[in-house]
Amino acid sequence: MHQPLKQRPIYLDNHATTPLDPRVLEAMLPYFSEHFGNPASVNHLYGWEAEAAIQHAREILAGSIHATPEEIVFTSGATESNNLAIKGVAEAYLDKGRHIISLATEHRAVLDPCRYLERLGFEITILPVKSDGLVDLMTLEKALRADTILVSMMAANNEIGVLQPLTEIGAICHQHQVLFHTDGAQAIGKISLDVDAMKLDLVSFTAHKAYGPKGIGALYVRRKNPRVKLAPQLHGGSQERGIRSGTLYTPQIVGFGEAVKLAMTELESETQRLIELREKLWQTVSILDGIYLNGHPTKRLAGNLNISVAGVDGQALMLGLQTVMAVSSGSACTSAKIEPSHVLTAIGRSESLAYAAIRFGMGRFNTQDEITQVAEKTVETIQALRGGLKNT
Repeated sequence: MHQPLKQRPIYLDNHATTPLDPRVLEAMLPYFSEHFGNPASVNHLYGWEAEAAIQHAREILAGSIHATPEEIVFTSGATESNNLAIKGVAEAYLDKGRHIISLATEHRAVLDPCRYLERLGFEITILPVKSDGLVDLMTLEKALRADTILVSMMAANNEIGVLQPLTEIGAICHQHQVLFHTDGAQAIGKISLDVDAMKLDLVSFTAHKAYGPKGIGALYVRRKNPRVKLAPQLHGGSQERGIRSGTLYTPQIVGFGEAVKLAMTELESETQRLIELREKLWQTVSILDGIYLNGHPTKRLAGNLNISVAGVDGQALMLGLQTVMAVSSGSACTSAKIEPSHVLTAIGRSESLAYAAIRFGMGRFNTQDEITQVAEKTVETIQALRGGLKNT
């Protein structure tokens, strides 16, 4: 049975998923009922309505990244987009090479497809990151080879919120005629993206990180300078120019478009509001000793604060917080085995600090009062776990 709303913990896990904005739901609802047509049905009104709605969403997404609508391919989410980009390039560019470069802090939806390709004979170079989570550009340039076909580095990290220097990475890749893919799942609607200025060739997106519905994503595929070739990973129809087969999910796509439109409209004001919430929380918590900020202090998502807490048990810390807030730890559960976050260990955190990490993901519906409660509860819990000792 669900808890009454007033008793539910404050939601601060907006990097995992965001609540559906009521305005997005309102835009979606007609496409579940009266406008239910198949967008591929081109001979009658029902199909035309659905196709027009999808085209409108496609234009919104394209406009948000300075692309053209024809360069947007709809998928089921960022995981599928990442797989389509990485495996699709690998298969399409076999004649050029079999070398791919990525980062140690990437999401598993990038690292796992790379490892899959490695088993098929591709060579994968996983670059380290600096202690602030950023890539070393000189290391990247030295890693490029004549047979390198793709560099995949995420725009915004899902754990520590770090923003990679996309423009600089893109310029290096473009100079060496290597395709550049970025996982933009955490970036859409939160930072400005310009595929031409940043020399982005492939960008993965998902709606549910931007107050849109789950189960819908997109992949930007550059059509000129250079024209990117992709081998389809799903076969069975001609949808999405043959790149991704399957009947398009009109209500989800409509919601995706509406979510991006709202996010881009409110981008500047919301970014500033979230920075204020983040800094309020950090200033309160960082008064304690042994609190470590994970990731670059400013080159990060506005709503992200990831900290490690020395001198406490990670599991006990999460248990102590969960009555007041819904947050994530830096640990990941893989095959029922608890392991320290690969992102935190990649930036040099010890195993104990990686376990004792909290990822605060602030979002559109969080308030100043909530952050005050969260900050006080976090300090109180840490002090209790340390035996009630306070700073002197």
